[in-house]
This record gives sequence, C-alpha cells and structure tokens, in this order.
Amino acid sequence: MKITGKELRQRWLEFYKSKGHTDIGAVSLIGDGTTGVMFNVAGMQPLMPYLLGKPHPAGKRLCNVQGCVRTVDIDSVGDASHFTFFEMMGNWSLGDYFKKEKTAWTFELLTEVFGLDKDKLCTTVFEGNASAPRDEETANLLIGLGIKPEHVFYLPKEDNWWELEGTVGTPCGPDNEWFYPLDAEKEDPVFPDDYVEIGNDVYMQYKKLENGYTPLENKNVDTGFGFDRMLLFLNGLHDAYLTDLFTGVLKKLEELSGKKYSDGGETQRAMRIIADHTRTTVMLIGDRQSLTPSNVGAGYILRRIMRRAIRWCRTLGVPSSAMLDVARIFIEDVYRDAYPLLSEREDYILDEIKKEADKFEATLVTGMKEFDKTVTGLARKNEFMAKSDPAYVPETLIGGKAAFRLYDTYGFPLELTEELAKERGLTVDREGFEAAFKEHQEKSRVLEKGSAKGGLESHSEMAVKYHTATHLLNAALKQVLSPDCNQKGSNINDERMRFDFNFDRAMTPEEIKAVEDLVNEKIGEDLPVVYREMSLEEARKEHFVGVFDSKYGDTVKTYAIGDFSKEMCGGPHVERTGTLGHFKIVKEQSSSAGVRRIKAILE
Repeated sequence: MKITGKELRQRWLEFYKSKGHTDIGAVSLIGDGTTGVMFNVAGMQPLMPYLLGKPHPAGKRLCNVQGCVRTVDIDSVGDASHFTFFEMMGNWSLGDYFKKEKTAWTFELLTEVFGLDKDKLCTTVFEGNASAPRDEETANLLIGLGIKPEHVFYLPKEDNWWELEGTVGTPCGPDNEWFYPLDAEKEDPVFPDDYVEIGNDVYMQYKKLENGYTPLENKNVDTGFGFDRMLLFLNGLHDAYLTDLFTGVLKKLEELSGKKYSDGGETQRAMRIIADHTRTTVMLIGDRQSLTPSNVGAGYILRRIMRRAIRWCRTLGVPSSAMLDVARIFIEDVYRDAYPLLSEREDYILDEIKKEADKFEATLVTGMKEFDKTVTGLARKNEFMAKSDPAYVPETLIGGKAAFRLYDTYGFPLELTEELAKERGLTVDREGFEAAFKEHQEKSRVLEKGSAKGGLESHSEMAVKYHTATHLLNAALKQVLSPDCNQKGSNINDERMRFDFNFDRAMTPEEIKAVEDLVNEKIGEDLPVVYREMSLEEARKEHFVGVFDSKYGDTVKTYAIGDFSKEMCGGPHVERTGTLGHFKIVKEQSSSAGVRRIKAILE
C-alpha cells in the first residue's frame, strides 16, 4: 500500500485512540537530565517515571509519536537507512491491559489498518532461561491470531528481554518483536535475511531483584514502532530518503546543484546528509527548549551536525544557504501539522541557521587549507624518512595539537577533522587533542592571580560583552520583577550568557519582553561604563550592588553604567553599552528551588 507520512501518523494515533488511549503528544527532544542522556533517544524514554510506578495525569492508556535524536552512528548517515532525527510511534498500558489485548491490537493494526499479509509476518519471543520462563503465553496468543507457528521464533535474553541494566527493583520483562519482508513482493522470504524489524511490544511483568526476578502486581506494556522504517516498507521502498518526508527536499537539492539523486555515489550521499542534518537542525532549534549551536553539551552536537551539513553542501556544489531552502520545506510542508511550533518559530530557526552557516563559511576555506597543510607535511615527513630508512613505516596519525588548532582557530569539531582524515586514510590523536583542549581550558580560566572573573569561560571580546550585559540584565530584573532579585551565578562564553537569579516563579512572556526591551533601551543609549576603586563602606553608601559580598576586601572595584546599574565587580567590561549589539532572551527556566535561570544571546 502507498501511504504518506501524514496518513501514517494519523492512522497510528486514531487506531489507539479508538482503543481508549490518550494522545499525550511529543515532549522535548532535549533530555531533562533525569535519564542521563543528552537527547531523547527512544519513544519510551520520557515515560520512564510512569513505567516505574508514578501515576500519569492522562491515565493508564497512552499513545503518541515521539521525535528522537541519536548521533552515535552519525558516520553512517549518508546510506539508505540512517538518520540523526527519527520518530517512534508508541502506545502504553500502565497497569491496565496486557498480552491478550496487546497482541490482538498489534495484529489488527498491521493486517487490517496497514494491510500487511499475515502469512508473511514473523515474530520473536523470549526463549526463557534459569531466571524467567519461556514466553509460551505470547507465542500461543500470536498463533491463535493467525501467525504461522513456523513464523514464531524463540530467541535468548539479549534479543527478546528488556530491563534497565544495573538497577534493582525496577520493572522488566520479555518482549515480542514484529518483522516483515523488506520486499513484500518476494515469494517465500527467508527469516531473518529478507526481513526488517518494524516494532516491538515489551511486557513488563517482573520486578528485577539482586538475583533473578519476581512477578509484578501491576504489569505494563511498552510499544515502540519506527515511524520512518514503517513508512519505508509500507511504500515498498528500499531507500528511506524516497518517502514523502524527503522527496521535496531532494527535488530542491537537485534544482540547486544541477545533479540527480539517482546519480548515486557522492552526489547521493551528500544529498542524504544535507537532508538529514538540516531536518535535525530544524527540530533542535525549533524545539520548545530552543537549542542553539555552541561549543558545549547539546549545543556542540548541534553545531557539529550543522557544520557537517555545510561541508557536504560544498561537496554537492551548492552554497550553505541551501540549508535554508531545505529547512523551509521541512517547516512549511513536511512537519507543518505535526510540529506547529516550527511554523511559529520559522524566522528564528532560519536566522540561527544562517548565522552559523555564515560563521563557519568564513573559516572553512582557510581551515581546509590548514588541514591540507597538515596532511601535506605528514606526507613529506613520510617521504623523507622512507628515503633514509627503507624499513620506515609511514606515519598515519595527525597530532592532537594540530587537531586542536583546527578546532580552536577554525571551528572544526574534532569529529570533522577525524572524518576528513579518514577520507585520506589517516587517523587523529584523540588523546592528544583532549590534552591540548584541557590545557587551553586551564589557561582560559587563569586571570589575575589565577582566578577568572564574572563567570567567564574566556576573556575574548564577545565574552567581555556578555559579561557587561549581565550587569544590564541584573538591573533590569530588579526593575521589572523585584528589587530583591539578585544574581546567584553566571556562566559566559563566546556564544551566550547564562544568568541565575532568585525569584519564586516563572517569568511571564510579558515580563521577559519587558526585561529584553529595558536592556536594549540602555544599549541603545550608548551609556558609558565607568570604573572606580573605593572602600567597601563607600561602595555600599553609594548603593553599589555586591552580588557576592564575601569575596570583597576593604577596597573594591566598581562599575557604573550610567545611573542604571551600579555593581561591585572584578571582571572585564566594555567601555560603552552601544557596542553590545541586540540583547535577546532565548530561554527562561528553573535552576533550583527559588532560583530561575536565563539564557540570552547578543545578536
């Protein structure tokens, strides 16, 4: 059967809603810190607290289509099946229905809603071991529904059992995986060679003990089916980039490049990488947590994905602005209905992509020249050594310091250098890179007797601007929210500022805008930033704010920004506010009890 992505999404949700499930929608792609991962990498991951016993506000029967980001196999992106962003279709029973209902519903969905041939369906179940019995119950239910007995396979724990490794007291149990021939027209397909896994139903019926398992009183069902994969084989395709999720994007890339996707080789690989990485970029920047590219954490992963896409734009022979054209298709067409927030934030998403592309393009040409110099130097060394020593083994390792220079000076993520090196048959000294990076971090933190001031990770021109902006923000918060608001911490780098302050509730959109407007008003006034040293007592009399009083001695350094901001501070500042640019709050969130956190950028 032929089916669009929109139809697949609708049919999945409508089917389970007809069975009494509530569509809980998708949560943020960015991990909340409770599961120890940077991004949500599975549909069930955000529901872990409820699978472990916490009551869900939407009830006991749930369903959704959840976006996920996984970058561990990013080097495989470019083939016909790998993505960094993908979606999982899920449904759950939290202590409600169990195997009888779930096997029947999955069978009904696959055969009646999606029209799959029951005689070609294959399933696998848990074969049993010393700790838990063979899952004959699920096998018998499947055969009773019409699955051929010879198409039910018993597999060991590593294949058909789910549990949280390293835990005790958590739910776990066997799972039932579903398979269908990748080529549905092939006669007598052989399992598993001709089959693709399309999803699985996990039956959490045991509690994990120190040694073994015990039956659970309240059993859960956790179902996960790959959206992109199901769309692939429902349409009889062997290339996941030929579904309607990507056809418009590929057409645009063909138009821009003058090349054809069907040409194969590097052209096809480049189009796939640009399409996938741009989709992931759109989803992360357009996420409700509004991720932006940076040099740390999830922001670093985003930057790596974006810069990899830009480099492949060059390989394809199109400008980096091709990412903007591709992004518009994803926002305005492909995901307009499923992710309406993308449309609301379209201008912001496109602006962030353009800024990162412009920034990277400015250094990419010189960076590539530097990389080529490094490779040429290594080749010359090998040639010289081989002439003097016939037994010499050519060196194939790019040094860590050279790799760090590409990162620090030209903005090349280590992974990009490794990727370029691999194309030349070389490797990179990752340990040497880490050592150089650590040395750089230490040097950046040292200033004035070894102590960095004001939460700055470095003392570049941009970091100094951000530090000055924290003074304006601190004063604006006092004026808009409460005079009792005080700074509780900050962290600043070249990409953004993070500012913590005491306040007992989330700011309203109106308050956020008022703070932004007030800061930008003071920037527009081009106020002087006046430095003076004075006694601590004098500073307090003149109403200078001391954020961390215990740090100050008898003589303090003060900075006054007009009559608007007066703070005791040891960090570096600009001379006038007019140099700061436009101030924008990109996120306001809780930091801890009674403490809020603002992340802001200067544009």
